[in-house]
Amino acid sequence: MKSHPLLIILSFSLCLPWVHADEPEVLRQDNLVAWCIVPFDASKRTPEQRAAMLKQLGIQKCAYDWRAEHVPTFEAEIQAYQKEGIEFFAFWRTHDQALELFKKYDLHPQIWDMIPQPNAESQEAKVEQAANRLKGVAERTKQAGLPLGLYNHGGWGGEPRNMVAVCQKLREMGYDQVGIVYNFHHGHEHIADWAEVFALMKPYLICLNLNGMNDKAQPKILGTGKGKYERAMIEAIVASDYDGPIGILDHRNELDAKESLQENLTGLAALRKELSGAAK
Repeated sequence: MKSHPLLIILSFSLCLPWVHADEPEVLRQDNLVAWCIVPFDASKRTPEQRAAMLKQLGIQKCAYDWRAEHVPTFEAEIQAYQKEGIEFFAFWRTHDQALELFKKYDLHPQIWDMIPQPNAESQEAKVEQAANRLKGVAERTKQAGLPLGLYNHGGWGGEPRNMVAVCQKLREMGYDQVGIVYNFHHGHEHIADWAEVFALMKPYLICLNLNGMNDKAQPKILGTGKGKYERAMIEAIVASDYDGPIGILDHRNELDAKESLQENLTGLAALRKELSGAAK
């Protein structure tokens, strides 16, 4: 009989030693990164309004997602963040103008990009092909002094084992700046074996983006604390020694980004207290 995903995750997390006597350090507010709050914001904020909103919420880092319409305001975004003390933490894929601006302002954000879908036959050949297709962006980010995060977005390239294999291959090729960015909202198929895949990815993780996790269609994205599975998944993260950045996201066109981020902050605050109590 197949075990329930929640029971598998809980069993794993209960076997791990608690290392935090107080609220989990990895979930602290100054470790949080806002993600998917630009094109998905129902209020369509300007760079200045977005920076002010992040400051008001107490979020100190932002991963910048964009569309063609946002290219003319790249520099205004950087300037607004600097004015409000917000770290320009990450950037979606690459753009010539953005890379020039990073050089101008001496910024070194993570670059998040997906693994290209390989069409080779064997697993070894697929990994080799995917890594070779990423050599261009790997070289470009290395020369610019920017970390490169392989981002799960479904398909072969979104499977943790494949992400780790491609990451390892790129590092063997001399690109030590390459790591992994994992998103809960693109990982519903990994709920059942989360403990295993998290342990596999952890040495390479440079950011871990959370959200509420129900079954894939009910719905795909929820605020943290609103789903059935994310508490146990986060419990396993806290019980490990992962101490990297934690992302919280909007990614819901129907919501104001501030409302969505606040929902996540509220949910995480409750989880921090619950997990702190479980550790004592």
